[in-house]
Amino acid sequence: MTEITPALLLRAYAAGIFPMAESADDPELFWVDPERRGILPLDLFHLPRRLARTLRAGHFEVACDIDFAGVVERCAEPTPDRPKTWINDEIAALYSALHRQGFAHSVESRRGGALVGGLYGVALGGAFFGESMFSRATDASNVALAHLVARLKIGGFELLDTQFLTTHLARFGAVEITRAAYRRRLDRALAADAYFPVGPLDGAAVSSALQSSTLRS
Repeated sequence: MTEITPALLLRAYAAGIFPMAESADDPELFWVDPERRGILPLDLFHLPRRLARTLRAGHFEVACDIDFAGVVERCAEPTPDRPKTWINDEIAALYSALHRQGFAHSVESRRGGALVGGLYGVALGGAFFGESMFSRATDASNVALAHLVARLKIGGFELLDTQFLTTHLARFGAVEITRAAYRRRLDRALAADAYFPVGPLDGAAVSSALQSSTLRS
């Protein structure tokens, strides 16, 4: 396989493909181009009522890009619910390089200063490609996801790519679309003039950005 560089990785995302490893212990990477793609439509984001209450209560301190490497490291850790991950050392190095170049971002949930949840992904044009998320406290990653959606809406993004559809993401409004439909959405999003807000957002700003989202129990 051709050596994957940060520049090649960005071109791959723009073409609709992304790399994975079979496991964290496997040094080899392969390209993935799913026939059906998971996306989370930003204007249809479902905010569960309990999560809305958690956001309003401010149970977590949420920030961006404070410890990108720490988020990737925790996403790569096996857990009882996820004994194997696909994040190997090369994946970690590639996305850390994209982070240093300003293309990859993390959203981090902390409690008492400790990193207990978060996610990371790649921003390109008006598309955000979610890579992985982790949680070490109830709702920690869900709060990070809500903050991500709020930031993407504030920044003018048009596409939140989740790669695959999971039961967990479906409860927030994620859907599955065909490869052709995804490519059309991707092309439009890449042409959008968007930016990723990394500064602090208080609960009021997040609630305002998500006010058009559907509340459900």
